[in-house]
Amino acid sequence: QVQLVESGGGLVQAGESLRLSCAASGRTFSSNAMGWFRQAPGKEREFVATINWNGGNAYYAGSVKGRFTISRDNVKNTVYLQMNSLRPEDTATYYCAMSTLSRYVRSKGHEYDYWGQGTQVTVSS
Repeated sequence: QVQLVESGGGLVQAGESLRLSCAASGRTFSSNAMGWFRQAPGKEREFVATINWNGGNAYYAGSVKGRFTISRDNVKNTVYLQMNSLRPEDTATYYCAMSTLSRYVRSKGHEYDYWGQGTQVTVSS
């Protein structure tokens, strides 16, 4: 059974930074694509970023490209999301996800089969 545990969320002001972490256990982490998604109150879940199995390729949603960076450490079984220049519209619960279906970048929620419990990010103006 895979467990994904996010951490690093919090309350920040616009323009500040946060780094989210997601620690994985229970399955070979290094074989799988990983992703970050978010969901704001009253809105559908949306894709944020994804990274392939060895960290050599990443893909971002247009709304975060140039501000957010996804990375992974296959020794620590952890994926990160560095979020810079945060905006109030980035406020959401952020979820990490693992795709056991693919080693390569994936941007659709249905392509992921394990999800964390989420961590709240709130950006005040």
